[in-house]
Amino acid sequence: MDIKGKAHYVSDVINVTDSFRKRELVIEFAENPQYPEFVKFEAIQDRCSLMDTVKVGDEVEVFFNLKGREWTNKQGEKQYFNTLQLWKVNVLGASDSAAGHTTPEYAAPIDISAAPGEDDDLPF
Repeated sequence: MDIKGKAHYVSDVINVTDSFRKRELVIEFAENPQYPEFVKFEAIQDRCSLMDTVKVGDEVEVFFNLKGREWTNKQGEKQYFNTLQLWKVNVLGASDSAAGHTTPEYAAPIDISAAPGEDDDLPF
């Protein structure tokens, strides 16, 4: 499965245990721009590095698997969990502020209507 949106939050790596780590990415998904959705994905183990280049504000395409599991708590009640586990992230475009872009500065325009000087050696 895949989805496109804007990176809203990128977590640091979370070391859950000595042998298990994860990282979270929240994207703003605006199928209807009036009511944007914030969708949380997680990457585990070696896939945590997939988010190293993602910055808040980047337009991204996320490829993920939908995972679900059953868990029985201490009272014997069954509970169910869903996870959107990402396996690939493409940065489609960086936000201007996140990428450090600024408006380019240009040289002042030159007045070309003035008559050429006597020392002008151009043939035209």
